[in-house]
Amino acid sequence: MKKIRNPWIPLLDEGYNCFACAPTNPFGLKMEFWEDGDELVSIWRPNPNYEGWLGTLHGGIQSTLIDEIGGWWIGRKLQLSAMTTNLNVKFRKPVSSSETEPIELRCRLKEQKRAFAIMEVTLSQGGEVRTSAELTYYCFSKEVSDRDFRFQPFELEEEA
Repeated sequence: MKKIRNPWIPLLDEGYNCFACAPTNPFGLKMEFWEDGDELVSIWRPNPNYEGWLGTLHGGIQSTLIDEIGGWWIGRKLQLSAMTTNLNVKFRKPVSSSETEPIELRCRLKEQKRAFAIMEVTLSQGGEVRTSAELTYYCFSKEVSDRDFRFQPFELEEEA
């Protein structure tokens, strides 16, 4: 797996403060991403600040993690900006909010129809899929991505 460089870091001074992926948001999730062939992967450590019930990760936080990795897949693989048009999440089993039980998210393209990308995401903990989702994104053209969203290229970090 190769780590993906966060393309928005140069915009920190301009207000980049994404709840899901900004590394300096004090309340944020601080997600990081890796490319693994056709998939994107994120390993994330939950904590009790994101609980919905005692010892259980809130479903809204799970949905945010899932939505974010899908958006990063579009950014990395298609090099475009996109917006979520549909998010269908299936909560199969509780997800622990314990910091000692990391979560692995995996995202892949299911199909692409014109400007729409349909993604599949799994959220696993302890080697078991706990939550799965299918998401649809509307992908903006390169021109709109650059002009309206100040798109930054999603590149891999240099190998050490």
